[in-house]
Amino acid sequence: MLTLNLPTMTDQATLFQRDRPIVALRDIARTFANRTVALSHFDLDVKQGEFLSLLGPSGCGKSTALRLIAGLAEPTAGTIIWSGERADQNHRRSHEVGFVFQEPTLMPWADVAANVALPLKLHNADAAAHTARVLEALDQVGLTAFAGAYPRELSGGMKMRVSIARALVTAPTLLLMDEPFAALDEITRFKLNNDLLSLWLKLKSTIVFVTHSVFESVYLSNRIVVMTSRPGRVFEEIVVDAPYPRGEDFRTSADYAGYCRVTSEALVRATASGGGR
Repeated sequence: MLTLNLPTMTDQATLFQRDRPIVALRDIARTFANRTVALSHFDLDVKQGEFLSLLGPSGCGKSTALRLIAGLAEPTAGTIIWSGERADQNHRRSHEVGFVFQEPTLMPWADVAANVALPLKLHNADAAAHTARVLEALDQVGLTAFAGAYPRELSGGMKMRVSIARALVTAPTLLLMDEPFAALDEITRFKLNNDLLSLWLKLKSTIVFVTHSVFESVYLSNRIVVMTSRPGRVFEEIVVDAPYPRGEDFRTSADYAGYCRVTSEALVRATASGGGR
């Protein structure tokens, strides 16, 4: 079980600085080879230290937006700016980005430590430093004791923890998470939501989190970006002005219910509006 020392008081204003985007997407369009338009006129600022959720209907381009930020795909049109510099093939910030996919995508023939070490090998990191960095990442997700285990020996929740550790092992400044808990049972999902918030507060990192769940987005986020149906664009932004750390008191509060209602209503309007301007 993951146990972290949380700050006793959290001033939300210190968690993220609204005037310092890590990355900005400007008038982005993305059309696939089959002529499907995933994104159109998509604008987004990812701000330093925030927990940002992208919320929208299936197929609205949430995952596509994450892949563009990560450099796993190229926009058809528009500009991606990293701290004032345009991102292109000659200027990637892949070493600053960690990506957690919908599925753990672990190598079944390799143990947990080897799976977590993979990004270090791909980045040609010093082999002598691998062990310490892998153990640190596993400690962050509460899996140090399972370094020698194989994926087949792990539960679904533990596999996802390994996937998160793998994303954290390079100490990224930006963590992108594409519906990482969608396939898990509700109890495990709630637990991992809590652990993820604890980890975010401890590391003071920036997270962009894709979800279909209104409830999950409200519980986790500073800010929620509600997207239209395809082609996706930003329909509305909702600031969740609730203090951290969050727990069951927040999840069962009137404030939480109110934010969920506002977010749900925005999602309904966004879905009905379609992606056209």
